[in-house]
Amino acid sequence: MTTDTTVDTGTSELLCVIRDRVAVITLNRPEARNSLSDTLTPALRTMIRTCAEDPSVGALLITGAGEAFCAGGNVKGMGAHRDPKKLEMPLEDRITDLQERQRLLTGALVSVRKPTIAALPGPAVGAGLAIAMACDIRIAAQSAFIATGYARIALSGDYGIAWLLTRLVGTARARELMFTGDRVDAARCEAIGLVNRVVPDDRLQAEAFALAKSLAEGPRQALRYMKDNLDEAIQFDFETARDHEAERLIRLTTTADHKEAVQAFIEKRKAVFTGK
Repeated sequence: MTTDTTVDTGTSELLCVIRDRVAVITLNRPEARNSLSDTLTPALRTMIRTCAEDPSVGALLITGAGEAFCAGGNVKGMGAHRDPKKLEMPLEDRITDLQERQRLLTGALVSVRKPTIAALPGPAVGAGLAIAMACDIRIAAQSAFIATGYARIALSGDYGIAWLLTRLVGTARARELMFTGDRVDAARCEAIGLVNRVVPDDRLQAEAFALAKSLAEGPRQALRYMKDNLDEAIQFDFETARDHEAERLIRLTTTADHKEAVQAFIEKRKAVFTGK
């Protein structure tokens, strides 16, 4: 019988439940399309770190409450409504502050060595799109869409969006999406490789969770090494990446999970992995 473990995030703006080794993290500001706030964002940073370090968690599933994933930053809090304390900070201190906040959010999410999935029930815009792209896999509801959004408010982008977008869809499309800020529907997102699959709206959460559960039950060390190999594929030359890949595979041949997988294959049964 499946039991849910509710994790205290410190705020109602972010929910977290651990179910079947999956940490389901829900941005919970539906009235504001789950836009980031001074309460939600620190809680999300903390939950990413907590779930990454929790041995009972095998995969992270990030989604949004209601009909949106995340509308990005709070545009109403910009300009004349900006936090006066931030405005009083020297320019260099404001740059350092944003760099640190980015490192602890999308930077931390990219660094998680467990499978991460973003389930998009609706729009993912600006920093919200960056959060979705920082996950390993994206599943979108048919009614979902994405937009970079920055050009429309005369900003250039943050949270690593340009790097993440270029890595997923290539230089030409990344430039088009950044420069125009156009809305891109779920079908086109799938066609250009921005999301992995599109599902009916009413099937989104079930299908995203089923995938997350399947990955959470997988061989933890092998999945961790796969993420290392895939990251190095865009960072290192072929020879270096190939040599590291070989080293990791040989190390995995000594694990209990590998031996269990081989035995399960011989016995025609599902392997039961322990992470050892």
